[in-house]
Amino acid sequence: MSAPVAPTPTLLKDIAVLFKLRLGTFVVLSAVLGWFMGTESIGLVPFLELTVGGYLLTGASNGFNQIIEREADAKMARTAGRPLPTGRMSVRQAATWSTLAGLIGLTALFDLGIRAGLLGLLALGSYVLAYTPLKSRTGFSVLVGAIPGAIPPMLGYVAATGRFGIEPGTLFAVQFMWQFPHFWAIAWVAHEDYLKAGYKMLPFKEGRTAASARQILLYTMLCIPASLLPWALPGEAPMVGNIAFIVAVLTGLGFLVPAVRLWRSLEVKDARQLMFASFLYLPIVQLTYVLDKIP
Repeated sequence: MSAPVAPTPTLLKDIAVLFKLRLGTFVVLSAVLGWFMGTESIGLVPFLELTVGGYLLTGASNGFNQIIEREADAKMARTAGRPLPTGRMSVRQAATWSTLAGLIGLTALFDLGIRAGLLGLLALGSYVLAYTPLKSRTGFSVLVGAIPGAIPPMLGYVAATGRFGIEPGTLFAVQFMWQFPHFWAIAWVAHEDYLKAGYKMLPFKEGRTAASARQILLYTMLCIPASLLPWALPGEAPMVGNIAFIVAVLTGLGFLVPAVRLWRSLEVKDARQLMFASFLYLPIVQLTYVLDKIP
């Protein structure tokens, strides 16, 4: 008996893949938690502008990224089934959807405030025009990619308060530092696949080496002091209290465990555990900030 034929994805499913909507949920969550760090409540209209605008802008960034990387995506097992490499969607269609999403997303964010809109524009531009082309040239791309990746919580705070300052800067720093073990864990797991496309994502060009593992361990350790910045703000009104301090330290130590294992073993399974731990670490820390913030 022949195996069942997999159904052809619908246009909506292809758009979801083009926009990476599941990843968008993670991005928007950090923006919303950043918003709650700056305000006690959130109205329905601003909430929709932040969430829908954030979703669409993230989707546009991913869509333009996939247009640029469509040939490389076709070479990798993890991305070969995407709409552009398979031909289910043309470049023109992808560009149309991405442009539309980007325009609507930016419009929503600018309506929240010019500073929020400019941060959204910076995130889109730096991801598409800087991070994407650098991926095939240098491991430095991870540093560049960490900038747009760390903007969402800062954007949420700035959208809520209408101002820049050290407070949103600390939220940026926490997510910025987290990007490194997160990206590198993924790069370790997908190393062979990335090599097929010519991507250089691990800290050292030699790949899965002890030097790369030490670098990952170091940056995972640095996540702990970075996560304490909102608690350690100078003055009489820190952003968060002692509960957030304790949770950030304990969660950071838990995040460190798979990084130590990877450093000792250099095994893919430990990199995968670090990758999964990264998806838990950041929302736990950020949610604790919100629950323990000091007005």
